[in-house]
Amino acid sequence: MKNNYFYKKSLSNIYKKPYVVSEVTSQILYGEKFKIIAKNKSWIKIKVLFDNYIGYIKNKDYTKDHQPTHKIFTLKANIYNKQKNKTKYFLPFASRISMIHENKKFIEFEKNKWIKKSDIKKFNHVEKNYLKVLKMFLKIKYRWGGKTYRGIDCSAILQLFFYYNNRFYPRDTKDQIKYSAKKNESRVFKKGDIIFWKGHVAICINTQKLIHAYGPENKVLIMPIVDTINRIEKTAKLMVKKISSIKY
Repeated sequence: MKNNYFYKKSLSNIYKKPYVVSEVTSQILYGEKFKIIAKNKSWIKIKVLFDNYIGYIKNKDYTKDHQPTHKIFTLKANIYNKQKNKTKYFLPFASRISMIHENKKFIEFEKNKWIKKSDIKKFNHVEKNYLKVLKMFLKIKYRWGGKTYRGIDCSAILQLFFYYNNRFYPRDTKDQIKYSAKKNESRVFKKGDIIFWKGHVAICINTQKLIHAYGPENKVLIMPIVDTINRIEKTAKLMVKKISSIKY
């Protein structure tokens, strides 16, 4: 099956194996482009075209016809009905939507589904301030495989910055390490440095502190750089594997 599709539900889990719903490896967002590798009545094996990530989804809400005009630029955007009343549904950050109609305050992206204009940017918008993006997720709970307001892991919080800006960046930490250019060995950290451990990543927000989705604290938080390095070495027996930097 060679056709490409766009996902058309707010969010779905991607699983490592079909029928094993405990093994969430990532998630797919509204408007994310993918290729179907194989499918049956219950499962679809997909390749996410942004990062070539392969896994399985249960949901069959997808379409060929989707030309994104805007994207979500808030942690979660309320979806409103035709009367402009809030529903119980949201679109997460970086979801891609296609405008059907607009008025002064809203755009319609599906029949009777509206989003506030204050929650979106045009599709070609570039946000170079990565701290603005990363800090959206402060206090969001840690969730393995997550990449939204419902929960997020350490590699996703970094990848989402690049995904929002339509730039490739791998999903898993092991691939991010390979992909990212190495800095010099100096332990003088600065804003924008990316610190990698085996299975973990954090981003420096200045010379003293970093931000990361940290499993032991079960949330996204800011911590001192040196204390974090020492803590991970002591508790997880992991040394810093690589230091890179966000290049934009």
